[in-house]
Amino acid sequence: MSEQYRKSNYCRAEAQYAFQRERKIVPILLQKQYKPDGWLLFIIGQLLYVDFNKYEFSRAMQMLHNELKVELMVETRAAPVRPNGDTSVAHSTTYISPPEILRSSIVSEKILEWTQSQVQNWLLEHNLRQLSRLFTGCDGRSLLHLSKYMKYCEPQQILNLLEADAVRRINESISVIELSCFHSLMHEHKKRLELAHGSHR
Repeated sequence: MSEQYRKSNYCRAEAQYAFQRERKIVPILLQKQYKPDGWLLFIIGQLLYVDFNKYEFSRAMQMLHNELKVELMVETRAAPVRPNGDTSVAHSTTYISPPEILRSSIVSEKILEWTQSQVQNWLLEHNLRQLSRLFTGCDGRSLLHLSKYMKYCEPQQILNLLEADAVRRINESISVIELSCFHSLMHEHKKRLELAHGSHR
């Protein structure tokens, strides 16, 4: 939430659409000491929000992820054989929580060793489609640097930089949901490696 967000007709249309469709809305506060009013106040009402100014970026992202309880959707395709010999593609949808997807990862456990292609595979495997386009050309070392940058830098600065990159490189606004999932997955991956190293000592 910010004054700029409230003044945007596009943001208003998006928020009203989510409200009308009865989608879960988790507001995030990006502007210090901002008090929502008008249509924005009407939509968010007494909803709990995540204050990105009050907490460190990593903590705020984790809080947002916990609120959303996002389940990542993975599309699978099968080609059944019909009696008449025609073959058609059937679509099915499976919902997998982030930790389960992480365990199924086919790439190396050591992120530093990931190639650009492996990074793309990992992002797509976790349904982070926008980030896969935004991070084109990034290898594992780049992901680690970005993760550390997100952890220690100012939240507003991170969001502004990523938003500018997204608009410039793929002509889209950054998806906070995908960003939250990415941060959570990197955190889980780091914890798993630490546990693995600890068990070998």
